[in-house]
Amino acid sequence: MNDINQRHNKRMERKKAVIDKNIEDADKEKGLLLVLTGNGKGKSSSAFGMVARALGHGMKVGVCQFIKSRTDTGEEAFFSAQQNCDWHVLGDGFTWDTQDRTQDIATSEAGWKIAKSMLSSNDYDLVVLDELTYLLTSNYLDSDTVLTDISKRPTLQHVVVTGRAATDELRELADTVSEIADIKHAYRAGIKAQKGIDL
Repeated sequence: MNDINQRHNKRMERKKAVIDKNIEDADKEKGLLLVLTGNGKGKSSSAFGMVARALGHGMKVGVCQFIKSRTDTGEEAFFSAQQNCDWHVLGDGFTWDTQDRTQDIATSEAGWKIAKSMLSSNDYDLVVLDELTYLLTSNYLDSDTVLTDISKRPTLQHVVVTGRAATDELRELADTVSEIADIKHAYRAGIKAQKGIDL
């Protein structure tokens, strides 16, 4: 047992030295673009976790929810009541609900005006563009325009983009890309969306 503990201590000592050196070398500061994509559950939830973290640091946050039209979710009820959080629901519902591409495009363009105003403002430390990927893959918004607007944001402003099937161009622009896999989902077992978990 002593041998196992000694080997563990030596391994952790080496690991700590490497991690401490990496932390010391990471001395740049900039606004990050994070893309949370993939077919698994939890992309928006992860983004809202960062909203909570930013608010905890006294930062100003803007949230733009594209596609979604619900205004009765737990996250909106909580975050829209926070003094430093501007929350905008900017969708008409999922495309299989609206069944009107012209309307979807008009709604997306109107929503992007609000998002662009946040991206061009020094007032916001973090901007979440929830479900934005769908607007790009469906060509509801011009991809070059969106990526340019994101690129021109204030130097220290962080942006989080969520949604499935993030485009190659968006991934390339991002500083951090996380792909959330779909391993298993309660919905496929006939379980409806649960308050506090899905809503």
